[in-house]
Amino acid sequence: MALQQVTVPDIGGAEGAEVIELLVKVGDQIVLDQGLIVLESDKASMEIPATAAGTVVELLVAEGDQLAEGAAVAMIDVAEEVADAAEVSGDAQATGASEVSAVDDVVPQQETLVDREVPATKEELVVEDIPITGDTPVLEVEASGHVYAGPAVRKLARELGVQLQRVEGTGRQGRVLKEDLQQFVRKSIREPTGGVTAGIDIPVVQETDFAKYGEIEVTPRSKLDKLTAVNMHRSWLNVPHVTQFDEADISDLEAFREGLKAEAEQRSTRITPLPFLLKASALALRDNPKINSSLGRGGEDLVHKKYIHIGVAVDTPAGLMVPVIRDVDRKTIWELAYEVAALASRARDRKLLPAEMQGGCFTVSSLGNIGGNGFTPIVNTPEVAILGVSKAAVKPHWNGTEFLPRTLLPVALSYDHRVVNGGDGGRFLTRIVSLLGDIRQLSL
Repeated sequence: MALQQVTVPDIGGAEGAEVIELLVKVGDQIVLDQGLIVLESDKASMEIPATAAGTVVELLVAEGDQLAEGAAVAMIDVAEEVADAAEVSGDAQATGASEVSAVDDVVPQQETLVDREVPATKEELVVEDIPITGDTPVLEVEASGHVYAGPAVRKLARELGVQLQRVEGTGRQGRVLKEDLQQFVRKSIREPTGGVTAGIDIPVVQETDFAKYGEIEVTPRSKLDKLTAVNMHRSWLNVPHVTQFDEADISDLEAFREGLKAEAEQRSTRITPLPFLLKASALALRDNPKINSSLGRGGEDLVHKKYIHIGVAVDTPAGLMVPVIRDVDRKTIWELAYEVAALASRARDRKLLPAEMQGGCFTVSSLGNIGGNGFTPIVNTPEVAILGVSKAAVKPHWNGTEFLPRTLLPVALSYDHRVVNGGDGGRFLTRIVSLLGDIRQLSL
């Protein structure tokens, strides 16, 4: 038995790199350069390769261990023929016989994991924006199934919960590329199987026989209801949501709205807070153009819209519908009141045309008098933000010298954190609160 210890090579100065995955176990037969473990530092993940072919006799690390350069990883019982070949190769070099390559005679060429060009310097090689040193393997091989994937791809697969064995690689020698992984996830989301995204480790909710516990009634869901569920699920899976909350002082707005009741009756309409919310949202979108954008080309571009169309979530007997009001920034409060009422009526009667529910830049979802003091709305992709409005209430408000009763409206802004950061969201929501607090600004 010829034992050889594998240690952590130069890992670019990373100290305390964590063992996040064991790729082999004791007793496994391995080949030269096969991955043994995966380390992850604060900058990159990297695989530590075997320095010889043979059998894994002992693993000297466990998941969660913190390793640095020179730390022992495993003990390998080096294959005798390889050891002998190495000795022959060494003797040949000592005698000047540079043509002798006994290792190639022992390990057939077709068993080579990958033919790779060695860069002239360590700085020349970059895989997926992660610098790879000359001692770090370019490809990884999974212990079972021999999956070829770079460290960045393997890390991304772990984050997405994808089993790499299920992904078909299109790279050289079947290597799984980042594009292959992205395509697999997109296809899996489009083609769910058995209530779970295929190939992704999302636990399945098991069917329950509720009739065992008492009387039940089963009614089929409407097509609209199921479509809404699919859209919400897709948005929740694809969009990293952040929600910010605030309260708008609408005391003056409510007083103004009360004074318009008589004129509203003459105009055969109603003035609700919604037209004011739409107008305030439109002006805030104009002042914060990033909120009025969408991702394009798979996230490579940001599409800025020069128009302001806002969707209004309407609760109907058939399910949630979102008619879109166009050019909100160009319309008066009265025009918005008429259009909101007309679209809501058509939505409840299921007479909306498909074109009337398309092209939205932003959505307002108001619970009105339903109740509640806050909720987290789901972004209506491909939009990047949505405003949730809850029930207003009279509360004591400190004006600097005394507490006064004021009508406060809870508002919540959910946004796509890939596009909108906290500063963008905060400025946008603050602008809406300011506009609702001083409706004179709506006319400016």
